[in-house]
Amino acid sequence: MKIQEVKPINFLFFRAETKVSELYKFLPVGQQLFKEAVQQQLAITGPVHWHYFGFTGDESKPFTLEIALPVADVSRDYDGEFHFKRTELFRCASITHEGEWSNIPDSYGKLMQFIAEHKLTPNAINREIYVNADFHNPEANVVEIQVGVV
Repeated sequence: MKIQEVKPINFLFFRAETKVSELYKFLPVGQQLFKEAVQQQLAITGPVHWHYFGFTGDESKPFTLEIALPVADVSRDYDGEFHFKRTELFRCASITHEGEWSNIPDSYGKLMQFIAEHKLTPNAINREIYVNADFHNPEANVVEIQVGVV
C-alpha cells in the first residue's frame, strides 16, 4: 500500500449512472472501447480503468461510473458513442489486489484502514486499473485499486 500522485492521463471513456448491483451489465464496455480505439487509429497506452465518482460504500445508492481506456491523444473532432478527456493530477492511496474479484472488498477494507492510519480523507473518487483480467483463472486477476484522498 502506498500514497501516490497519478499524473494526468488521456482517456477514451464511457459514462453511466448506476449501482453496484448493476455493474455486471458494463463488462462488455472495455472491449467496445478497444474496438473503437482501433477503428479510430488511436494509440492505446494502458489497460482498462473503472472510475467511480460519488461511491461512498453504500451499495444501495447510485454513483457515476466511467469505464476508460488510456490513449495517447484527446481527439477534438471525434463524433462517436464515447467521450474523450484528460484527467487532473490524482492523489490517492493504492493497493494491488490479486485474485478473485469477489475478494476485492477485502482489499478495499485494508486500503481504508491504511487511509485512516495515515489520517487521510477519502474524496469519493475511486479507480480500479485492470492490469490482468482472467475470466478462466480468476486467481490470476491483478487490479490496482486507487482511492482518492485529500
